[in-house]
Amino acid sequence: MMRLNKYISDAGVCSRREADRLIESGRVTVDGRKAVQGMKVGPEQEVRIGKKKIVCREEKTVLAVYKPAGIVCTEDKREKRNIIRFLNYPVRVTYAGRLDKDSEGLLIMTNDGDLINGMMRARYCHEKEYKVTVDRPVTDSFLENMRKGVRITDREKHLDAITRPCDVEKVGTYTFSIVLTQGLNRQIRRMCEALGYKVTRLKRTRIMNVELGAMKPGERRELTKQELIELYERLEKGQNAGTGRITE
Repeated sequence: MMRLNKYISDAGVCSRREADRLIESGRVTVDGRKAVQGMKVGPEQEVRIGKKKIVCREEKTVLAVYKPAGIVCTEDKREKRNIIRFLNYPVRVTYAGRLDKDSEGLLIMTNDGDLINGMMRARYCHEKEYKVTVDRPVTDSFLENMRKGVRITDREKHLDAITRPCDVEKVGTYTFSIVLTQGLNRQIRRMCEALGYKVTRLKRTRIMNVELGAMKPGERRELTKQELIELYERLEKGQNAGTGRITE
């Protein structure tokens, strides 16, 4: 989200000061309604001055992508199965949060650097939900240990941490769902290994308010207007909380 006067200025129409004058004069509309001073707009909204539609120089693209297992989240061109080559999207986009090679499910891919930065900052505790299949029956003690937090270590990765408490629910004999608010390297796999389990399938089904739903491996879609509005609002609230600012 950005201030309307900056949006108009970034589109190359005029200065921010002149944009304020246009807004004050009533010539600017957002989604068909008269704009007001100080309001914010997102990339999904329609801004017009009179009858002319205003578009920022770089249209923001935000996609939900179902990454299949075996595709690698990297921009390294030496990796033949990298996500950029696999997606082959006409606009240059990249991933806001990785999935490891063996995992599948939801990725958000975008050309909005601010969105990527906001989603990648661990201190904002953005929720990500996964459906996990393991090689042994899921027990009550396993679920409870996962909920409380698990110590995971890896000397090569200089990793030694106790995971944050999280929501974990049994789905089937060998499956469970888990909601994380952090993103340590191969976290779910390491948590399960620490408790004597091996992950046989891991699928991310949700990132914040965006759900994988009925998408199939390899499919992609643009986020809906409502998804974008809520996503940007959640990011803004998280950033305000992180800086100590209070918003209504």
